Amino acid sequence: MPGTAHATRIVIADDQALFREGLRTILSVRPDMEVVGEADGGDEAVALVEKLQPAVVLMDLRMPKGDGIQATTRIRERWPEIPVLVLTTFDDDANLFGALRAGAAGYLLKDVTSETLVSAIHAATRGESFLQSTVTGRVVAAFARLMESGGPKAEALVLPVSPREREILVLLGNGASNKEIADRVGLAEGTVKNHVTNILTKLEVRDRTQAAIRARQLGIV
Repeated sequence: MPGTAHATRIVIADDQALFREGLRTILSVRPDMEVVGEADGGDEAVALVEKLQPAVVLMDLRMPKGDGIQATTRIRERWPEIPVLVLTTFDDDANLFGALRAGAAGYLLKDVTSETLVSAIHAATRGESFLQSTVTGRVVAAFARLMESGGPKAEALVLPVSPREREILVLLGNGASNKEIADRVGLAEGTVKNHVTNILTKLEVRDRTQAAIRARQLGIV
């Protein structure tokens, strides 16, 4: 039943009350999912994440009470272990790539099926990224254009490394320990450890040395 100890705890951030209610109904009937909080803007979403520590956040982008991309950035910097899935009506490159650069683990449009949404939530809890099929082609095409033009690397399109993670990567590449990084960037050592784990997952490497090498190859640092 919903609310069991093993259910995936979800926070929904969307300024449309009816849409939030619909999402809650769809997800709460599943025995493995529980909607633990709802926010009508980005600022409230950040506050709820701090209070509730959910497993996944479903984030709209344009909301009167706080921008979703800014909220995603704040959540990913403070709690890198909590994935954010964007769920929006906006199918444009600025929002898509802005969300990925902010650290979103996935990007879905509001016409997505409930089955696809559930699959995305499951993927996010496994530490995987999830892009709706209708936007995947644009990401691949943008990456190809950048590579062909010889311009800057497109790691933010396929590996959404946040500004905080990039900062940690630079220090990691210089041989700094988690404690040294924590002292430099003003974070708790445990939070830095979570960031490093997240970075290793995104770069698909096993250790810090490989992460530093991979980051240089991709032009991240």
